[in-house]
Amino acid sequence: MSNSNKPDSNLDPNLRARLLKETKNPYRGLRRAVWIALFGSAALGLFIMVTNIIAGDTVSINDLAIQTSALVILGFLLFKDRSKEKSN
Repeated sequence: MSNSNKPDSNLDPNLRARLLKETKNPYRGLRRAVWIALFGSAALGLFIMVTNIIAGDTVSINDLAIQTSALVILGFLLFKDRSKEKSN
């Protein structure tokens, strides 16, 4: 007799493993893309501000602090969202 608690599945084992992984960490790819885009934007903004400072323009210290904190926060989020599995 078969176990009535477990339904028969015609799914490929690899597909099943990927789907189970996605349910544990939903939208990971989309989230990583957003973190990378925002991190790049913060890095570009900070780079432009630093080049303006080097060129002799005045840059508000508040704007510089916002860009720096955005870069640090988004870098932390990118680091925190990395895959914790070791690839073989």
